[in-house]
Amino acid sequence: MRLSELKEGFIHLLYPRLCEGCNKPLIAAEQVLCISCATELPETGYHTLDDNETALRFAGRVPFLQATSFAYFTEDGLLQHLLHRLKYKDRQEIGDYLGSRFAESLAAANWLSGVDIIIPVPLHASRQAERGYNQSMLIAAAIGRQAAIPATAAALVRVRETESQTRKSRIERTENMAGAFVVADGANLKGKHILIIDDVLTTGATIEACVTALQAVENVKISIATIGIAVS
Repeated sequence: MRLSELKEGFIHLLYPRLCEGCNKPLIAAEQVLCISCATELPETGYHTLDDNETALRFAGRVPFLQATSFAYFTEDGLLQHLLHRLKYKDRQEIGDYLGSRFAESLAAANWLSGVDIIIPVPLHASRQAERGYNQSMLIAAAIGRQAAIPATAAALVRVRETESQTRKSRIERTENMAGAFVVADGANLKGKHILIIDDVLTTGATIEACVTALQAVENVKISIATIGIAVS
């Protein structure tokens, strides 16, 4: 056994990696979730359906080529727990895990064919400074690595810190997000097929504002993907 393996085993004994689902120790090949809990993520399978719920939430609101979500987001569900840990507990490896899982699912459906660049929904600079990272960028980067598609956080900027969307109606959310984003690198986006990535889709107002800003770029094409889609 190599010294590095002995060291890794010793560290695991002192600080065991635990499954985010059942809190049991993970084996070496497992990441974030054990094999059993990984199968419990409620995947949507939307990537094989053109008229899926994610696409329907944006239909008639903004132009897009395709839209999908990886898994259902329910109150107190496993995905809610994972995203809460990712956003508020500095568990950045969860973003990489979810992005990688999503990328595998998208690749199996050939869904990413033709995408030129991946752009995450931006955080405002003050919010990102407070958190230390943008969870959507972590997801976008993981998808990009697996699919060999560049992911960038520099092309779209959040210029206005908006109020919380939690208690707002759909119309209020749209008004709240209006003008919140601007394109910072339009020349390099000209004629490109852009994939917008976000963590959770509820009403879609935030992504709608991103797409609206990107429409200023000449001959741009846009697709939309989120890790979760909120269901009641």
